[in-house]
Amino acid sequence: MKLPNYKNAVISQTKITGYLLSIKHRNGRSKAEFFTQLGFSYDAWEDLVKALLQHAADNDVTKIEDSLFGTRYIIEGLLFAPGGRQAIIRSVWFIETGEDIPRFVTAYPLQRRT
Repeated sequence: MKLPNYKNAVISQTKITGYLLSIKHRNGRSKAEFFTQLGFSYDAWEDLVKALLQHAADNDVTKIEDSLFGTRYIIEGLLFAPGGRQAIIRSVWFIETGEDIPRFVTAYPLQRRT
């Protein structure tokens, strides 16, 4: 199963530049190191957005978690990075109760890059 409405998925700039690619963010620092080693950069943050959206389009949902606030969808699979690099990552998406737009929560590596 694919992420519902993945074509309408939303990833905020702040989530990328203030978290996933921020070496100053306490919880995002190790993720920033990982994603920059893959070839993504703060200045070209849109490249990571495109790759994460493609990750959601290419890979199936591996786990669904319901809550009072909505549904969390977990996707695992290859992420393609600049320069032909790739890595297996987990991305997490959330659709609020009563809504149908998936919003990006986080992403992180599952295994060593290939």
